Amino acid sequence: MAKQYADVIIDISHDKVDRPFQYRIPPELAGEVYPGVRVHVPFGKGNLDKAGYVVDISGHTDYPEEKIKSITAVDGKGITAQGSQIQVAYWLKRQYGSTMIAALKTVLPVKQKLKQLEHRKVTRCMEGEALLEVFRQCEKKRQTAKARVLQALMTDEVLPYELIRQKLNVAPATLAALEKQGCLKIEAEAYYRNPVKCAPGEEKRVIPSRMQQEIIENVIGDYKAGKPGTYLVHGVTGSGKTEVYLGIIEQMIRMEKQAIMLIPEIALTYQTLLRFYRRFGDRVSVINSSLSQGEKYDQIRRAKAGELDVIIGPRSALFTPFPDLGVIIVDEEHESSYKSESMPKYHARETAVQIASMHRASVVLGSATPSTEAYYRAKKGEYKLFEMTGRHGVSRLPKVYTIDLREELKQGNRSVFSRKLRELISGRLQAGEQSMLFLNRRGYAGFISCRACGHVMKCPHCDVSLSEHRGNMLLCHYCGHEEQRAARCPVCGSKYLLGFKAGTEQIEEALYKEFPGVRVLRMDADTTKSKESYEKILSAFADKRADILVGTQMIVKGHDFPDVTLVGVLAADLSLNQNDYRAGERTFQLLTQAAGRAGRGDKPGEVVIQTYQPEHYSIVHAAMQDYQGFYEEEITYRELMQYPPAAHMLAVLITSRQQEQGDALSREMTAVIDARMHADGEFAGEDKAGPKAETEKTWQRLQVIGPAEASISKINDQYRHVFYIKHPDYQALVRIKDILEHFCKEKELKNQTVQYDFDPMNTY
Repeated sequence: MAKQYADVIIDISHDKVDRPFQYRIPPELAGEVYPGVRVHVPFGKGNLDKAGYVVDISGHTDYPEEKIKSITAVDGKGITAQGSQIQVAYWLKRQYGSTMIAALKTVLPVKQKLKQLEHRKVTRCMEGEALLEVFRQCEKKRQTAKARVLQALMTDEVLPYELIRQKLNVAPATLAALEKQGCLKIEAEAYYRNPVKCAPGEEKRVIPSRMQQEIIENVIGDYKAGKPGTYLVHGVTGSGKTEVYLGIIEQMIRMEKQAIMLIPEIALTYQTLLRFYRRFGDRVSVINSSLSQGEKYDQIRRAKAGELDVIIGPRSALFTPFPDLGVIIVDEEHESSYKSESMPKYHARETAVQIASMHRASVVLGSATPSTEAYYRAKKGEYKLFEMTGRHGVSRLPKVYTIDLREELKQGNRSVFSRKLRELISGRLQAGEQSMLFLNRRGYAGFISCRACGHVMKCPHCDVSLSEHRGNMLLCHYCGHEEQRAARCPVCGSKYLLGFKAGTEQIEEALYKEFPGVRVLRMDADTTKSKESYEKILSAFADKRADILVGTQMIVKGHDFPDVTLVGVLAADLSLNQNDYRAGERTFQLLTQAAGRAGRGDKPGEVVIQTYQPEHYSIVHAAMQDYQGFYEEEITYRELMQYPPAAHMLAVLITSRQQEQGDALSREMTAVIDARMHADGEFAGEDKAGPKAETEKTWQRLQVIGPAEASISKINDQYRHVFYIKHPDYQALVRIKDILEHFCKEKELKNQTVQYDFDPMNTY
């Protein structure tokens, strides 16, 4: 038998070992080792037992035979990566910068096999006199346990195994003995853990509008013609985008294809799942971080086996291993949660397009407020654009009031509620209608500071202020540090330590004080920690067990409550004042999405936006529900400043234990770029023999910003430095990333890490 060799990626997240290592496949494992399987190998000088993934198999080696070690075992508990998942992992590594093992772990929704759950049952095998005779013999011999089992089986032919064990107090050995006698048989039936807890119900079918039908026919027509593409559905809130998704998926299922439905928040799962479940039944499932490992494992098994048609979930659901993927739908594609915060820092939108191209599948992006990146590409013809400008059915866009809080203060109103909002809330309570109040904060207070000396209570491990929570506790929202609020200032000893109260808890308390007897639900990061908290809060509000829902961003995304006729945005400026080039876009999106929650039924809706900057273009256009107007102003600004999508940006973040080390490394790395810029013009795959003017022009278009301390210079005792690189060509930045990675490998960094973030969603 010819010798075979396997290329193995070792499960060590370190740049020094970020390459395949070749191992011999021993004859006894020849049939068990293949690309994607998890194996154990001897590694390093000490031949330490390490796990890894096989990424390729060949019949030859480039190394001396005597130096090749053998695979020791196949990991029977490890999840096998499919060939397509390995391809995606290689793409993630190349495109976003990470180790291969980190990329592989990203594309594997679960890492370990888990025990298959079984329903066991006991079935009677004897009838009549024969069974009765055995029963009498057991009683005669005082085999009371056997007698209890036989007596129960005289009444019921089939009984659950656990019922007999627990209720009749019978040992497994007793049942085994009766089985051997031929009195009964024990059978096991495997079943899946099912996280879907939707009550059955009839779907209220709606007749698609002409525009909805046109989009469905375009997407499906292109797919049938063998020309699947990427489509952007820009539809105002309430225009019926979900019905478009349902129609496309329904057609895909008829062609025996599967669908992935991405949603930005776990909080959206309940309502989305309900609609999909009622349309497609139990061949719909979910996968998200709130599921147990067993539930996740079983959904992946069901997907692989072709027992699911649709999987719904946030970013990670993208890697569901469907055998016949037909479409990936990215709802609310503008959401920043689609960008991974850990390495590799991939974006679900771009990754969805890549995965779809490998499967010859379609991608549908949908939003009432598309990201500037998606809309920019649609305008350039890279995506096919569909515009849905009106709400579906009888509902109409709400009336919006913009309240200048500066004027409220002049009039002596120091409440968190403007006079207009207070009036409208009171009216809704009298009419028995519901309201939603949105605040982009959590906790009870913004921060605690001393009014005497100005000292701000900060986390000892991070360069951020502590937030006050109930019970006089101060909490760091970055590392989780907690401490009791001090009675006096630790710097000057003053007793005037006060918080700037602008949290969801404070809003809730203000409502109880302002409107006695009001029923309030609060939905934020603090009230949604348990597994089913999202569903409980949302279903309670949907059942009208509360008058007002107070919450953070999670309440303004995609929820559909027909009795909500008032939405109040309490602090529109909070997102506007961020030190980030996307601040205007985020503010517009949040305000537009929030406004879209009002008047989605047959009752008209109203929206109150409270702001200190009513003249800002993002607030003006949000109040008018004018995406086109906002986009034109925003893209002009992006093009002027060469920010994405007009150009591309690479953020390089250095973390270190010592501030001086991080500062030195960041300067060395920018010096490497500078040296390459002034060397011979080699860059991003350009031909050295090409015109000198062209290469010089390319380098002139490169911009390096920094290095500098990050805006939050320390998190969890790690110092942070950052610099940014801008260039019109994405692949040029990939090339620079490769140069910097090579430099860091040669330096053999200790106590320092470098992360690469392409087109970052947040500045550092």
